[in-house]
Amino acid sequence: MGVSNVVMDEGDGSFRHAAVITGSDDELVAALMPELRRSADAYDEVLMVVGERLRGLLTTADGDLAGALRWGDHTAFYQRLGFAYEGFRRYLAEQHDAGRRVHVVAEPDLTAGAVPDRSVAYLAYEAACNDVYAPYACPVTCIWDSRHHAQSVIDGARAAHGHLMTPEGVRPSPQYLAPERFLSARRDPPLPAPPGAIDHDVVLHEVEDLGPLRSLLCGWVAAHGFAPAAAEDVVVAVMEIVTNGLRHGRPPVRVRAWHEAATLIVQCDDAGGRRIPPGAGFHRPRLSGATPGGRGLWLARQLADVVMIESAAGRTTVRLSFPYEPLHRAEN
Repeated sequence: MGVSNVVMDEGDGSFRHAAVITGSDDELVAALMPELRRSADAYDEVLMVVGERLRGLLTTADGDLAGALRWGDHTAFYQRLGFAYEGFRRYLAEQHDAGRRVHVVAEPDLTAGAVPDRSVAYLAYEAACNDVYAPYACPVTCIWDSRHHAQSVIDGARAAHGHLMTPEGVRPSPQYLAPERFLSARRDPPLPAPPGAIDHDVVLHEVEDLGPLRSLLCGWVAAHGFAPAAAEDVVVAVMEIVTNGLRHGRPPVRVRAWHEAATLIVQCDDAGGRRIPPGAGFHRPRLSGATPGGRGLWLARQLADVVMIESAAGRTTVRLSFPYEPLHRAEN
């Protein structure tokens, strides 16, 4: 690849979403450290949201530079997927409104709660942020270690990031797909059937059925030891999806709830078979003029950890996962 394809970042505050994809610590240091040195001089702040191991590695690689970086709390940022996504957006918006130029470097945490398909759901957020974060005019760099992720996840990272950061510099990613295309083209794995033994199975025909469902959910979540705030998040997320199904889908709505170890799972099926737009729920809805159901799905993405959607003839399914650990981390 010729030199003309190298993208130089002079600290002009433009948006650039780059991935550092490496298979060794040496590769990571060689690719990332030159960029951090440039950013430390060019930006008002370089926010590092990485795990302790990576922090130690980078600090050892250049002790003088470490003092020029701000180290964010990795566990505070990476709670539920949608919450983390919105947390970064709020940070970028605040910095932009204050006239500050920042560079965010993040190491995705896909292990919390061990929810199946969490990496698939996370990559959807990575793609969506190319639109959502762009107005705040800053670079965002994500670190992906091929030793810790499946090849399908690494391929998805190449498609979700507009640029790749290498020891030779930052270059456009040949595999990049714009957000709408990425979200439309992705093929989520089919949802596995609910287990034979579940905790609750309820069918709702009208909005008047929502009250009893809420009471049932409150008792169920509390029985599994969820703290009051986390329990309310579970209930609100489920109620939003069920209300969407009753009002914008087609009744009846079937709600099944079960648990797998410390994770609570709720599946909502309505009889409409309506295809939900791939980008639904990734953009913060406006207080007025929101499309039908837009607020409910956005809110559910904030409160649940993983939201999976599946449409088929005569059925629209939304499955919400609530692992105990991410829902009980302190808010950033």
